[in-house]
Amino acid sequence: MAEKRLPFSKEQLVQIIEQYPTPFHVYDEAAIRANARNLLEAFSWAPGFKEYFAVKATPNPYILKMLHEEGFGADCSSLAELILSDRVGIQGEDIMFTSNDTPVEDFKLAREMGAVINLDDISHIDYLERHAGLPELLSFRYNPGSLRGGGNAIIGTPEDSKYGLTRKQLLDAVRIVREKGVKRLGLHTMIISNELDPGYFIETARMMFDLALEIYRTLNIRVELVNLGGGIGIPYHPEEEAVDLFYLSRGIRQAYEEKIVANGLHPVKLAMESGRMITGPYGYLVATALHKKEIYKNYVGLDACMADLMRPGLYGAYHHITVAGKEEWPHRCLYDVTGSLCENNDKFAIDRKLPEIHPGDILVIHDAGAHGHAMGFNYNGKLRSAELLLKPGGRVEMIRRAETIDDYFATLDFSKLERP
Repeated sequence: MAEKRLPFSKEQLVQIIEQYPTPFHVYDEAAIRANARNLLEAFSWAPGFKEYFAVKATPNPYILKMLHEEGFGADCSSLAELILSDRVGIQGEDIMFTSNDTPVEDFKLAREMGAVINLDDISHIDYLERHAGLPELLSFRYNPGSLRGGGNAIIGTPEDSKYGLTRKQLLDAVRIVREKGVKRLGLHTMIISNELDPGYFIETARMMFDLALEIYRTLNIRVELVNLGGGIGIPYHPEEEAVDLFYLSRGIRQAYEEKIVANGLHPVKLAMESGRMITGPYGYLVATALHKKEIYKNYVGLDACMADLMRPGLYGAYHHITVAGKEEWPHRCLYDVTGSLCENNDKFAIDRKLPEIHPGDILVIHDAGAHGHAMGFNYNGKLRSAELLLKPGGRVEMIRRAETIDDYFATLDFSKLERP
């Protein structure tokens, strides 16, 4: 069972809040680094293994730099993410650029940076060649369709997904780019999100190794890189267990030896692009209770809202909540925990049993280290909150300031308006 503990006490939180008012996101550096090392250790057997951290999960340069120091690359999907990676020193084939409906500018920058470009559609071969030129190494994203079951509300089922090439398209694409002079080939897939069953990823690895073998046997082309994607889930619920990375690694290693080594294709570089699993459990949204409301239900209103963490409102996702200083109190009160947006789905929890809450209490929402601050928005004129980094030893560093009202209005030119 993944017991939900905080890396700070209520007294520490009070001191932090004196300097950085709520709401804010705070990330535990020591825990993130330890988790990163654990992943790399689990896959240390794999030839040239690379974890391309999914920048979209936590697009903060301090987080990216920290993970780069641990040996990670970057999984980018946009111009801004490419620039962000470059600013912290992640360059060349330490970047994998996987995009869809991609603008010219994005492809051009990816080519200039020497990133591994992972094409999402067969038509993008001509598009990339025309606007940026074909690189020596090119990768393709595979969508197995109904051949591979699974999926969920976040990413959908493969056959309904907008991503990737069909098997026939992929084989045709490999043949086309070989004729155009591409010398090195990569394969990629990403067909699940927030999955806790390691067997799913082991079977996906088998599928991708079979595809690499088919390409070799039918086209006499060796695949250099297989990116198994991300999608490893985290235990949002206290009763859930985290994925055992060493168990997962052993299963993938067995598949690699049976499919790749036994057929003379060794070595093939393996890669993953986890995001949520790396930082998710080690980030927290800290908020203060502002109001209590008792009508048909009991509500606790926070100074945070869906603009700070949209997963509960968007997906109905569960995020554990701790009332700081009341960890040992009985959970006897039933609350909806809400934000202030003019939307009824602006709720962090529905019918959640919690200790009795009073205005001024500090609530900590767990597992907000990925797809939390990153998915923020400005609806209702809400401003994005600060991001803090909890350093080893307990010191806190601000790694992104909170937005101000001037930031919100910065893209508007009021001088062109005529006053009534």
